[in-house]
Parts: sequence; structure tokens; C-alpha cells
Amino acid sequence: MAFDNTVTLVGNITRDPELRFTPGGAAVSSFGLAWNRKNRDGEESVSFFDVTCWNSLAENVAESLSKGNRVVVYGRLDQRSWENQEGERRSKVEVIADEVAPSLRWATAEVTRNEFRGEGGGSTAPAPAAGQGSSPASNYPTDEEPF
Repeated sequence: MAFDNTVTLVGNITRDPELRFTPGGAAVSSFGLAWNRKNRDGEESVSFFDVTCWNSLAENVAESLSKGNRVVVYGRLDQRSWENQEGERRSKVEVIADEVAPSLRWATAEVTRNEFRGEGGGSTAPAPAAGQGSSPASNYPTDEEPF
């Protein structure tokens, strides 16, 4: 049985995207997203999400977006668990982005197409070697041009 685990969020970036590279060379970028909403009684509440991007998307997000930008994020939910220094079990749900775009509701944007560079859809970082595990980066097709 297949389940579709997709989310679409529109919100404001709460911290500048941070670009890093895995030991295998895959680009990974993460940022915070805040979603404001008004309840039926008129009170406003805010939800915060951590968003992670991989490969060329990670590089493009880090180069193009910054704190305060309003964006549309399409992706999937992913939960990870770990043990902290005190030995307590912790877990976190984050969004693994498939697409990130500026919201044009109250802003304009200029789109610049990047040169296609093969594996990773335009990434300048080398693709991870085959068999390096099941990182989210390995779930993206690399055999097609992005446009």
C-alpha cells in the first residue's frame, strides 16, 4: 500500500539558509520557516518548521534566499530520532523540500536559469558515490535537465 506524504507550506524564512556539504560531497541546506495564521476567534498563532534541501536545490536556496523572504515549500515530512548527551531520547519532524520558490503575492522575483552540469541537476558538488546509504539526496532523479 502506497502513501503520499507531501506538504505545501507558505511562510517566512526565520534564519538565513545554511549551506553545508556531506562527506560524500552532496550539498545540504537548512532554514527555518514560520507560518502565521489567525484562529476563528481572531487570535494569531505561529507554527515553526525546519526545512532541509539537498543537491542543487540546496545551493540555489542558499544563494537566492535570506531571512524574511516569503517562500512556498513543497516536500515531504521526515522524522528523525537521536539520543542527547544526558541519554534522553529526542525526535524531530522536518520538511525535506522537493521545491522551494519565492512567494510572489507581495513581491517580485527575477529568475536566472543555471547551467545544467549533469549529476544533481546543476550542482557544482560531486554526486555521492553509489551505495553510500539511503540519504534523502539519493532519492532525487539525476538523469534529466531541470527545465
